[in-house]
Amino acid sequence: MKRIAALVLCLSGAASAQGLPSADAVFAPTDPAEVELGHLLFYDPILSGNKTVSCATCHHPRFGTSDGVSLGLGDGATGLGPDRTPDPENYPEQRIPRNAPGLFNLGAAQFVTLFHDGRLEADATRPSGIRTPLGADMEVGFASVLSAQSMFPVLSADEMAGHYSENEISKAVRLGRLTGEGGAWDLIAKRVEAIPTYRLRFDEVIGPKPIHFTDIANAIAAFIAFEWRADDSPFDKHLRGEVALSQTALRGMDLFYGKAGCSGCHSGQFQTDHAFHAIAMPQFGPGKAERFESHRRDIGRMRVTGDPADAYAFRTPSLRNVAQTAPYGHNGAFATLREVIRHHLDPAKSLSAYDPAQAILPDFDAGDDFSVLSDGREHAAIAEASELTPVELTEAEIDHLIAFLETLTDPTAAAGRLGVPAQLPSGLPVDQ
Repeated sequence: MKRIAALVLCLSGAASAQGLPSADAVFAPTDPAEVELGHLLFYDPILSGNKTVSCATCHHPRFGTSDGVSLGLGDGATGLGPDRTPDPENYPEQRIPRNAPGLFNLGAAQFVTLFHDGRLEADATRPSGIRTPLGADMEVGFASVLSAQSMFPVLSADEMAGHYSENEISKAVRLGRLTGEGGAWDLIAKRVEAIPTYRLRFDEVIGPKPIHFTDIANAIAAFIAFEWRADDSPFDKHLRGEVALSQTALRGMDLFYGKAGCSGCHSGQFQTDHAFHAIAMPQFGPGKAERFESHRRDIGRMRVTGDPADAYAFRTPSLRNVAQTAPYGHNGAFATLREVIRHHLDPAKSLSAYDPAQAILPDFDAGDDFSVLSDGREHAAIAEASELTPVELTEAEIDHLIAFLETLTDPTAAAGRLGVPAQLPSGLPVDQ
């Protein structure tokens, strides 16, 4: 072991001098019974208004816990990943506005801000301990920010709730009844409680008390934290002095923590500073807007803070298992690691030259998906907001960077520990 550690230190050279992170992430312990319960709920469409969409529909292990497309289709579509297509009997209203993020390491203590715009954050000053768009109406009982994130998709018409008056959940959402007796969360919890197998499994976790939506969310969070903990990649083993990386990967690591400047934002063990940065990412799709708004832009963090300085800024994604999670960007604008690296080298130039063919979009009649790109004022505003200084790298250096990024793959986490269940207590189909 000492010889391996010495070899690692020798080979890492300049990267060590530039300050590699420590492999010291803290994960909360999980209850096996709660994890197994969350495993079933994560894959069960019972949580969606029309009982057709599960968490796994957009976060499937086949696609690196995402869905393999730039902007997905939720309620009103069938199939998985790039093969997902609209249901002509229940046509979706629009694409989901943002790319489905990966779920790796969200159980680690440092992940206290979630979603591309950070609209969900730990906040000790709130009674719930969490700041959300619900404000004072936010219910108490979510065990963590990871648990609370599940409240968003089930209330979203485009993701899981369904549209307008299609079902009891979508009706409650449309009327603004989200929390409390008869609210959307309550209706979902009652659905689950009516299934005997789920009631028995919840007895093991929470006892005989009535099931609340927060109990469902806590179980799903426990499963995600267990299933996709990714801290045993070749890079982690390198940090612990257990293995030496290849010479190509080491060159890439030197670039990542040096000349290329990647670690300026992608810092820490999981390569994220958890902050928000504008990098002139090309925009397309419906944008992030309320139904009464006519624009198709996505101003990112500014939508949460109201601060113009946050315009077009999005949360730095973790790079764990990044080789498995294409396409890349808050809207999946780039299909490959090579292309998203090239974008980071000169964002304004890349934005001007963006080829829409890189977007992976399921067939869907959505009007002009790329109208923002053809709007000169929008294009200029996105470019002007970019924080990145251009960097020059050769194609060989990009190869080295990619080799390093591939060392961030934890094979156990990428495959998942429990896998996809064969059947569900609800009897509904499983997304395989």
